Amino acid sequence: MPGDDQTELPRDLATTTLYSTTSIRLRVCAIMIRKSVYIIVLHLLLLRLIADAAIVAGGSDPCDIGSLPDPRTLRPDRLTVLISGYSERRLPLLRSLAALYSSLPYVSAVLVLWGNPDTPSQTLSAALPISDGAPISLIRQPERSLNARFLPRTAIRTRAVVVCDDDVDPDPRALALAFSQWLGHDRALVGFFARSHALDLEAKTWIYTLHHDRYSIMLTKLVILKTEYLYRYSCWNRLRDARGLVERERNCEDILMNFVAAMEEGGGEGPVLVEGRVRDWGDPRNNGTLSTLSASGSGEEEEIRRVGLSSRLDHRKRRGWCIREFHRMLGVMPLRYSYGKVVEGAGEQGLCNKGGNLVYCDNQRY
Repeated sequence: MPGDDQTELPRDLATTTLYSTTSIRLRVCAIMIRKSVYIIVLHLLLLRLIADAAIVAGGSDPCDIGSLPDPRTLRPDRLTVLISGYSERRLPLLRSLAALYSSLPYVSAVLVLWGNPDTPSQTLSAALPISDGAPISLIRQPERSLNARFLPRTAIRTRAVVVCDDDVDPDPRALALAFSQWLGHDRALVGFFARSHALDLEAKTWIYTLHHDRYSIMLTKLVILKTEYLYRYSCWNRLRDARGLVERERNCEDILMNFVAAMEEGGGEGPVLVEGRVRDWGDPRNNGTLSTLSASGSGEEEEIRRVGLSSRLDHRKRRGWCIREFHRMLGVMPLRYSYGKVVEGAGEQGLCNKGGNLVYCDNQRY
C-alpha cells in the first residue's frame, strides 16, 4: 500500500531465502547425526576394547564368585591343564607339551597362560598346535605376574587342575598315576618335585631345604591341585600381603600355594609325592643344550640357558626368607611333613640268583 514502510519481497527472492534456510538446517542436522554416529561408534569400540581386555585377563574381576562355574557342576573325572609360558625360545617345546596334554583322555582342556606381554600375537598363534583332542586355548596375561598363574578362570570346568611349567615333560602314565592319587587325596598337592621346610635350631629360624626322608612342599612346576585352591590363593584377603611379597620378589608363589593347601578347613593334608619319569628341561643341572622340535617339525639343537628362578645362587636363601615372611604374615606354620612316595606297582623286593645274576625274584628277564 502507498505510504506503508514495509516493502514486500519479490516472490522469487522469498522462495530462494526459504530454500537456503532449509538447506542450512538440513546440513546442520546431517552434521549432528554424523557426530552422534561417531560418538556411538567410539563408545562401541571402547566397550569392545574393555571386553577384550577382560577376556585376556580372565575376566574383569576374577574373584567375582558369581561369574565362576558352580562347583557342583565341575567334573571330577577330568583335568584342566594350566601351562605357564614366558620364554619365546621354549615355544617349540610348549607346542609339543600342549599337544601331549591335549591327547590325554582324562584332560578336558588345555589353557596356555602366556606371561610375556612383549611377545607378538602372531608368534604365539603360530606356535600353538591344532588339537584333535581336548581344546587348546591361549590366555595372554596383561602383566608379568607369578600370581596370575593361580587366578580362578571361567574356562576351568573340572574339580582339579594340573599346574605346570612350559619346560617340564611328563610321562603320561606317571601323570595318570598322580591323578588317581589325587582322587583319593583331593585336599593335597600331588606332584613330582618335593622340597622341605625345616627349623634351623642354631639360628632359630625357618629354612628351605631338601630332605631325603620327608617333604612338606610340592613344587608347582608339575602338580595336581583342587580348583578351589585357585580362588583361595587369589581372593583370600588374608593372603593379600603374601601375594604382594610374591609380586615384589617374583618368587615363592609355589610355597604360598602349599600354605593355602595346608590351611584347609578341618585340617589340611601334607603333599603327596609320586614316582614317575618327568623330564625337566629347565633344570640348571642339564648340560646346557636342549634338543627340541622346531616350528617346522625338524629336529634342531637349541642352546638353552636356564631363565628361571632356580638358577639364582641365592635361591634357597631367598625362599627360606619367604617361608619366614609367610609365617609372620599369616601367624601360623601350617606346612606338614609327608613320608614316602607312591609307586606304580608293588613288585617283589626279594633278590634271586638267575643265570648268575642277582635280580628281583619276580623279574623273568635275566
